[in-house]
Amino acid sequence: MTGRDWSIQEIARLAGTTSRTLRHYDDVGLLRPSRIARNGYRHYDESALVRLQRILLLRELGLGLPQIAEVLNPTNARQSEESALETHLALLREEQNRLARQIASVESTIDALRGGEELMAENMFDGFDHTRYREEVEQRWGRKAYADSDRWWRGMTDAERSEWKQRVSDLGRDWIAAAEGGIDPASAEAQDVARRHVEWLTGIPGTPAAVPGGAVKAHVLGLGDMYVADPRFGANYATSAGGTHGAEFVRDALRIYADGNL
Repeated sequence: MTGRDWSIQEIARLAGTTSRTLRHYDDVGLLRPSRIARNGYRHYDESALVRLQRILLLRELGLGLPQIAEVLNPTNARQSEESALETHLALLREEQNRLARQIASVESTIDALRGGEELMAENMFDGFDHTRYREEVEQRWGRKAYADSDRWWRGMTDAERSEWKQRVSDLGRDWIAAAEGGIDPASAEAQDVARRHVEWLTGIPGTPAAVPGGAVKAHVLGLGDMYVADPRFGANYATSAGGTHGAEFVRDALRIYADGNL
């Protein structure tokens, strides 16, 4: 490897992430900069870039930050970087195969609908798996949380699932509109969306917010922080300003609502 390094802004741009996310990775000990310049800017060498690539690959596979830290822990690692990346590559190919199966499944359904043919139910859901984040949910909130939410989801009718998805979509739309409108997170408009968001959260069985007398406030505050730190969730509130602006607005509005009402 060469002796070159890159600034945090350069790495954020190249990796399609944000400086805030990279600083968060540093704060939690997941990705340390190779050096800090006199102006306080973090810089990353080639070794750090390889580690960041592994982190982003694992995030794409649905792992949470604690799980990633465990995977990358030197005391647990018995593989070289090259060997570890080969493992990641194999997992990515599995994901690629799953997506290819989904595409083929949807294309088959479209062809059947266009041709007036009978739908083959056993072929319509190949590659779909709503349990793919099971491990992360169980790690965050326990096995019972996943079991309760999974039972709730499976027990829904198609109409109920459609209504629930629409509710999520409406929340995301209204959050983005509020953030792009430049209103104060403490305003009545923003706080009304925050109230709806909390009501939505408390309606999902298995989460701490749904347990009577549970730590609802802590759960809401924790999720607000996660929306900013985790690009998978922050993407739901992305605004035209880019970065984590939208997620930060949601976090701030939820924090104000929680402090005043929970």
